Amino acid sequence: MIAVVAASDVRRKDRRVGMNRFRFHPTLAGNHGGKRYQAECFAAKKRNRFQSSSGRRHDRDVVPAKTRSYSHSDGTLLVIAVFKFVKGALLLTLAFGALSLLHKDVASEVEHWLDQLRIDPDNEFIGTLLSKLQLVHTKELKEMSTLGAGYAVLFLVEGTGLLFRKRWAEWLTIVATGSLMPLEVYELIKEFTVVRLLVVLVNAAVVLFLIYRVRQKEN
Repeated sequence: MIAVVAASDVRRKDRRVGMNRFRFHPTLAGNHGGKRYQAECFAAKKRNRFQSSSGRRHDRDVVPAKTRSYSHSDGTLLVIAVFKFVKGALLLTLAFGALSLLHKDVASEVEHWLDQLRIDPDNEFIGTLLSKLQLVHTKELKEMSTLGAGYAVLFLVEGTGLLFRKRWAEWLTIVATGSLMPLEVYELIKEFTVVRLLVVLVNAAVVLFLIYRVRQKEN
């Protein structure tokens, strides 16, 4: 009796499993159910493919604002580094040029160079320059050479550090450039020229940019 009941329970379970298979399997459910199942699968695959491709395209196109700001900041820092290199090279050239004029008549030498370059010595600016050079002697040339070489080394060190984006170079440039600005402003007020105004504006922009960059990194 017990065996018969157990066998009937097993048959009922198998019948229920078969009904479930028939209900949810697309092949057993008939042609209409199979087509609907295939259409739903196709729509789901298409929807998933579109969402994944859109997400990848969105991730490629969108650049974080922080990355864009840092790349722009690094580009500006590179321009400042090149500017420092140019200033250092010019001052180093002037320093060696001043040494080559030791124990010579500076005004006569400069006038000879101007003649070689076909520059009119009777020009008002050139005449003023030659009159001032007549007051330059060996002592003044040594001082100019030493001062020019010192500033040239400073500018080259600043440019090298800024090129490699070193924090100490940013602070060095802020302190060195900012300490010279009062003297530059005084010279501008004493005798206004467009060149002096441009120098003050450029140095002020460099100091403000580096202060902003340092504070941005600290935050």
